[in-house]
Amino acid sequence: MPQKTDAPIEVTAFSWVPPFARGHVRDLRVRWALEEAGLDYRTRLISAIDRPADYYREQPFGQVPHYREGDVALFESGAIVLHIAEKDERLMPRDPVGRARAITWAVAALNSIEPGIMHLADIDLFCAGQEWARLRRPDAVRQVEGRLDRLAAALGDKPWLEERFTVGDLLMVEALRNLSPDRLAIPDVLTAYVARGEARPAFKAAMAAQMADFISDDAVQSEGVSA
Repeated sequence: MPQKTDAPIEVTAFSWVPPFARGHVRDLRVRWALEEAGLDYRTRLISAIDRPADYYREQPFGQVPHYREGDVALFESGAIVLHIAEKDERLMPRDPVGRARAITWAVAALNSIEPGIMHLADIDLFCAGQEWARLRRPDAVRQVEGRLDRLAAALGDKPWLEERFTVGDLLMVEALRNLSPDRLAIPDVLTAYVARGEARPAFKAAMAAQMADFISDDAVQSEGVSA
């Protein structure tokens, strides 16, 4: 849905991040859920370098996204996405069994899959060359690849984790998008699974909206802020 300045839902996001992080900041998954549910929203953009002091009263860790809808205020992308999913059967099945499975996969994405992927990303992107990272990396790779193999086995030849796309798939695809095929072995079925998620019109709309909100590197530098 196009963003509307008078929309009742407000999503707080960063106005700028380095190019390598664009398309991976976690307000993307919130935008994607809103697009899947057909809900209008507006964005409040804050600096990733110099966060407003009062923002920590809304988000204790200073991260994005933050979500506000009337009196409802949420932080943590997983909690926000689950809140949005409850609004629409397209994301959260209404039958008890389907709902339980969707929630289970959503939590699995956040607890069993994403932490290992992000740990490996930290090693490769931010700690490369450090001795502890060199020693830790083989075990980190084995752990992630083991989880990916088990996930691939659970997915099998299905297009989605259950009978249809749910919030569980949204969060799982988002977690898997942080994988780098040049740094570890990714099962082909998971590569195809991520591609199906990224091909959804709602994902494309969310990605375009996030990219449109970022100001340029030149604009950041012209303000005298070092990236």
